[in-house]
Amino acid sequence: MQNAFIVLYSIETNSLTKSFGDVTAVNDISFSVEKGEIFGFLGPNGAGKSTTMMIFTTLLKPTSGQALISGFDVSKNAKHVRENIGYVQQESTVDEYLTGRENLLLQAKLNHIPKNEIRSRIDEILELIELVDKQNEAVVTYSGGMRKRLDIAGGLLHRPKVLFLDEPTVGLDIQTRRKIWEYIRKIHAEFDMTIFLTTHYMEEADNLCDRIGIMDDGKIQVIDTPQNMKNALGNEVISISIEENSNHNSFLSELREIEFVKKINENDSKITLFASNGAEIIPIIFQISSKLGIVVKSISLTQPTLDDVFISYTGHEIRSDDSGFNRKREHAKMKRLRA
Repeated sequence: MQNAFIVLYSIETNSLTKSFGDVTAVNDISFSVEKGEIFGFLGPNGAGKSTTMMIFTTLLKPTSGQALISGFDVSKNAKHVRENIGYVQQESTVDEYLTGRENLLLQAKLNHIPKNEIRSRIDEILELIELVDKQNEAVVTYSGGMRKRLDIAGGLLHRPKVLFLDEPTVGLDIQTRRKIWEYIRKIHAEFDMTIFLTTHYMEEADNLCDRIGIMDDGKIQVIDTPQNMKNALGNEVISISIEENSNHNSFLSELREIEFVKKINENDSKITLFASNGAEIIPIIFQISSKLGIVVKSISLTQPTLDDVFISYTGHEIRSDDSGFNRKREHAKMKRLRA
């Protein structure tokens, strides 16, 4: 069955919500992802990113609201959704005792790829991910980066319209991570598909994504391009560390009155100003601190990063956990409570 209407977006959500008992993991989110876009969900473990992706891939049913993938409702047309998507989980799903080629052959059969196309598709994918020379070796001999490339290849064999990547580089060293980024860009250019990925790596989101949604505590805080997000903060970030003082609140009040300051965040004794004309503001900060008897322990002036964007919208730094413990615990809970 084909859609009788033109699909404008690869992904659409409307008031999407998922609760596990008294805990709301995804809280009334609405957004859309355009065709051919690389869209990133940025946020810490436990923010609701993976729960949202599991709804998109039909592994969980929403508590309320709607999600459409390539025009198909994830609840009403799950079979059609699965036919149009590829899904690469954070944990590797390849069989390490099979060769790379044997793993892809298994994936091809599971995805009901026509027999007369299997060989050519596997050859094409192996070439794309540069594993031709290793295709007949057992996966147990592969590096972490090679296994991740093989995982991604398995999600591409049936040529999905939308590819979902859940934390595609978690646990990998920075050099391998950058190599995976290259393959994701290569895949995107080769197949012109929509790619939706979750990550808690700021640099990954900044380098790969056309647009980013920052998610925290089950809610989307903002969606925009990485550059627009940084531009909205101002040209510069001033970080101030001060000693405790009874005039602390007065200090903050006067900082807010400085002409070029757009926004102020405070976390313990660290104050972050998002502003323009930082070189002019810093002497003013010292004048105010001197007047109020505030001891400035350190002050720095930098260009805004996605870390700063995240802090400005959530009030805290991103909390990453590469150990996988929290994720495994979260997945175990989902299995128990899955609708």
